[in-house]
Amino acid sequence: MKLLITGGAGFIGSNFVHHMLAQHPGWKLVVLDKLTYAGNLKNLEPALREGRCEFVQMDICDRGVLEAVRGCDAVVHFAAESHVDRSIEDASAFVRTNVDGTHNLLQACRQATVPRFVHVSTDEVYGSLGETGQFFEDTPLKPNSPYSATKAASDLLVLAYVHTYKFPGIVTRCSNNYGPYQFPEKFIPLMIAQAMAGERLPVYGKGANVRDWIHVRDHCTALDAVLQGGREGEVYNIGGGCEMRNLEVAKLILKALGRPEDLIQFVTDRPGHDLRYAINCEKLGRELGWRPQVKFEQGLADTIAWYRNHPQWLDEVRSGQYRDYYQRHYVHREKTFAQKS
Repeated sequence: MKLLITGGAGFIGSNFVHHMLAQHPGWKLVVLDKLTYAGNLKNLEPALREGRCEFVQMDICDRGVLEAVRGCDAVVHFAAESHVDRSIEDASAFVRTNVDGTHNLLQACRQATVPRFVHVSTDEVYGSLGETGQFFEDTPLKPNSPYSATKAASDLLVLAYVHTYKFPGIVTRCSNNYGPYQFPEKFIPLMIAQAMAGERLPVYGKGANVRDWIHVRDHCTALDAVLQGGREGEVYNIGGGCEMRNLEVAKLILKALGRPEDLIQFVTDRPGHDLRYAINCEKLGRELGWRPQVKFEQGLADTIAWYRNHPQWLDEVRSGQYRDYYQRHYVHREKTFAQKS
């Protein structure tokens, strides 16, 4: 089995690489990543150092993607711009990567007759819920941010390719992830980093926004199940079954780190902030027998411990020093791939 993972140097992608290497040691893994600010090769360092996966630096908008996917048995597509705040500031990179990039990748996979394609998306494409209800796979799409709008567009492109060309695509939509290697612009790692430093924890509005949290390890097991047993043309929701208000999460982090709650600083809410997400993932359980295994309390404790035990990783990410790592250690891999192509 030769598996290509786009965006594999990012948070969820790198965790998926580690999961697949552990669960399928005989498979060949190729990681394709542009290495934007959110891509960090240190996330993959053990696997790269041991030669357990091949790395290719490439933009999914590039024509060379065709050569990268040729001969692959499956593609799992994580590569995306994903931070809502950045999309509000400037959506152009989101349109380019999430829409144009996904389209380019679909074209390449279709031309190379790749037999399996899993498109990793988000529950944010469904929009916002009130105080009750859940998102189901057939919930109408109603994205409210430039980020979620571009992800909805990419989802529809995949499903259109399935319908029009009989393309072997599957779409997954997951709730909010947390865990190791997450870039500290996202809520949980930002709260942890700020609390560890004894600095203010910025919480939007009154902290009343509700998210369904899932540990990244559970997300990876769900994707593995979908990759191997999911039905082509289907959408699968993935959720942790753990709804919590942002303020509650911030308080739990402060308590775990022995910091006072007065470090919380309420800041002006962002435009169009979705109130609540809640995923129904009974379909995934019914068809593939998947259930989340990591309880939030334990997962959060493990995540806090990981950041405390990896201060150099966190310092280098926050300072930007991590971006030099590719040039120092792995630039030859890109040259080698270019020569092969």
